Order: sequence, then structure tokens, then C-alpha cells
Amino acid sequence: MNILLKSAKIVDPTNPVLHLKKRDLLIKNGKIDKIGAKLTNPSNLKELQLDNLHVSVGWFDSSVCFGEPGFEERETIANGLQVAAMSGFCDIVLNPNTFPSPDSSSDIIFLKEKAINKAVRLHPMGNLTMQGDGSQMAELFDMKNAGAVAFYDYKKSIGDSNLLKIALLYAQNFNGLVCSFPEDIKITGRGTVNEGNVSTRLGLKGVPALAEELQIARDLYILEYTGGKLHIPTVSTAGSVKLIAEAKKKNLDVTASVAIHNLAITDQELESFDSNFKVRPPLRSTSDTKALIKGLQSGAIDFVTADHTPIDIEEKRVEFDNAAYGTIGLESAFGMLNRLFGLEEAIDLLIKGRERFELSTPKIEEGAEACLTLFNPDLEYVFDKAHIGSKSKNAIFVGQQLKGIPYGVINNGRINIRKE
Repeated sequence: MNILLKSAKIVDPTNPVLHLKKRDLLIKNGKIDKIGAKLTNPSNLKELQLDNLHVSVGWFDSSVCFGEPGFEERETIANGLQVAAMSGFCDIVLNPNTFPSPDSSSDIIFLKEKAINKAVRLHPMGNLTMQGDGSQMAELFDMKNAGAVAFYDYKKSIGDSNLLKIALLYAQNFNGLVCSFPEDIKITGRGTVNEGNVSTRLGLKGVPALAEELQIARDLYILEYTGGKLHIPTVSTAGSVKLIAEAKKKNLDVTASVAIHNLAITDQELESFDSNFKVRPPLRSTSDTKALIKGLQSGAIDFVTADHTPIDIEEKRVEFDNAAYGTIGLESAFGMLNRLFGLEEAIDLLIKGRERFELSTPKIEEGAEACLTLFNPDLEYVFDKAHIGSKSKNAIFVGQQLKGIPYGVINNGRINIRKE
């Protein structure tokens, strides 16, 4: 893979020499060969010049779903990785919500082999319990050796406190990362949306903040007792931010993420009964979104995720109570974060998180492997279905004003760039 990027503005706050400077980048054999103000084309290589071209370290997402195996009608691995590339992501962590779900080393190997020679690197998670049913711990050590980066029963809380205790203790033997979805299902009951004025007015059963915060409090008490590494995905309430911040003050090894839609949209949008707004955890109040944003900026919450969850139309075009949870989000992630936070903070959020999953963060420097995202941060547009590459179209941000659009990626020895 050889290419010369012309007049690219580099966004890399970790490198003050290059940050916000326009440079040419020569990529040879998958590595950054030279960076300079005006490079000559040494061997008549393909040159790439794009409108308002910006370049950053390749973006990362810690919570992505596809469908294969078992739910290929939602999304395949091949198309899902293509969507991720065109959305600017170089590395994604794949959730274990397939059928069968991955709870053995052979399942992890299957997923990794499906992503060989793609521009986006796929890092699978394995189930924490067999078949994700919460009863018997899965083959964690074998899956780790096969390439699993963490263990998680996707969107299923761990009801058995002793099982979480044993998992945290056992995983310390091989530095494994345990993930626990923050929801007490006994408190949630049949709730589907945030408990509050909106749910009462619309006649929808509510999910109180208590359901999330009680589970997090329990998990943190167990972590304090056992030690180990715990990740809490997609928190959604102000109280959760406070609990996690207090745990970090105790030096507990805990991280947390937040879904981008929980930063940008509140339960006020439920007035339309549009099932694309049915997500888990639910959209919360304005005070919660403000607390989540402050939590990101203070470090209480560690990174963001698109929480990309393709759902086919048959499971969304039904009554709100019966609709499946989830929204796609890869295609709109940068545009919304850039609108909310501005360019430099948005890029900082998009490259965070790799280390938690024992992945190295790339660098923009001569001699480094090329792991680059290319984008235009200034284009303003209304997100619509024409911007969606996923097989499923359940996008929460349709109709929203976004700012900035990715061109694609140069990564893993591959070039995957959209045509202007």
C-alpha cells in the first residue's frame, strides 16, 4: 500500500510539532515513510487530495454490534467493517450478541478470521457466561488466548453477585477485563424508557435511575473486595457518574463508557413514539446528559461509544413497547461529537480507549504503522438515510444537524476512502 497524502492538516494534540499543521504524508508499504511540508512524489505514486483534508490517529470504538453469525439480516461482518471504515474507525471491539454467541476459543477465532485483510481491525469480546445466560462462567482463559479482549454478556446484567466476584478474581490470573452492564433487572421490571415526567405523560413504563445506580454500586463494592479490572459500558445517569468518580478516588481499577446518543438526545424526543429512540440504557433527562458530558471532561467517564446496534426493520416497525432496543451510530459518531465538543475534543474522545483492551494507541510519526483517519471537520449537513451504509437503518440521529464527515481510513496495510 503506497500513497501520498497532499496538504493534510494533522490533528494530534500529543505531537505539538505537527498538531494543526498542514503536511504531506508519504505512506509506503503500510508505514508512514515521510512527513513534510511539501514532499515530492518519489515513484509516481497515487496522490490523494481531498477538500479540507484533515488527518488524525485512527479512531476506536469499544462497543459495536454486527449480526453475523446468526443475524446476518441485521448486518454482516464484511459490510459492518466497511461501514466502520467509511465512518473513520480503524479498530472496533465487537460485542458478543450473535447466535451462537461466542463463549469458546473457536468462536473467537471464527470472528477474527472473518476480519482478516480488512482495513478495520476487529477485536472480539467473549461472553462472560455460557451462552450469555448468567449462570455458568464461560471459558475466559481460552478465549483470551484466542484473542478476546474482554468478557461481557451484552446488555445483560450479572444478577449473581457471587459469579461476578469469582469472575473478577479468576480473570486477574491473566489480566482479563470483566464488563458488567449497569442494570438491576428487578428494578427495571417491564420498563422501557426513562422514568420521569415524559414516561408518565406518554403512558410508558419507566426505568428509574435507581436500576442503573444500584447495580453499579453493587459491582463497585465487589470490585473493592476482589480487585481486578472492571469496565462498565454505556452509563446514562448523573448518579452513575458520581459513583464511578468516587470509586476512582479509591484507586479501584474501573472504567466506564457512554453512548453518544445519551450525550446528545433526551427523553423529550419520545413524544413521537419513534422506535429508533428506544435504546438501552434509555434516553435520560437534560440534567443527566449535562452530568455525562461533565463526567467525560473530568475523566470520571473514560470514553465514548457509538453503541452501534443494527436492528432489522421488522423488529423496529412495531408498537413502541414491542420494538427491539438499539440504534446504529458509527456513521454519525464523528458528526455529532464534533458538533457537541468541537474538533480537538471530539478527536481526543474518538481515539481513547484502546489501552483498556490491551491495544496499543498508534502514532503519527515517521516509521510508524499507518493507522489514520481522514476527514473534513467543517461540512455541516442534516443526517439522513443517504448517509447510512449499514444494512439496518435504525438510526437515532436521522434528521439531526451534524458537523464534519469522515473520508475513510488508511490502516492495516489497506486504503478505504470514499469517493467525493
